[in-house]
Amino acid sequence: MRTVFVDTFYWISLANPNDEWHNTVKHVSVSLGPAQLVTTDEVLTEFLTYYSGRGAALRAVAVKLVRATMCDPNIRTVPQSRTSFERALRLYEGRADKDFSLTDCSSMEAMREHGLHEVLTHDHHFEQESFQILIKEKVP
Repeated sequence: MRTVFVDTFYWISLANPNDEWHNTVKHVSVSLGPAQLVTTDEVLTEFLTYYSGRGAALRAVAVKLVRATMCDPNIRTVPQSRTSFERALRLYEGRADKDFSLTDCSSMEAMREHGLHEVLTHDHHFEQESFQILIKEKVP
């Protein structure tokens, strides 16, 4: 079975039907077929932070999605640890010429650790580290 990393961009777009990328994310999800999804505590934290100030309804949707993610046997959430934080911090420090967020760095390090190459995102920072992004353009 195909294993794909899931970035914050995907969760944000999936959670909000009014998001400009929502239909594209749903389309890409269906086109993947059966897949094991991998994300991290840091990604879910960033996702919840994004929706924290966008109203009670979207905040509730975000919480529901995270709780469902944590119970879904097809989604593995890699826990944050001191080691994962330090690896992400080293990458962040070493890429001062890039605009990578610490969460991007954490995700990239988790992908390397788990041998993953494909990521459900539109964030081109991942391409700069030789990962393949799966959401390149909007579907009509």
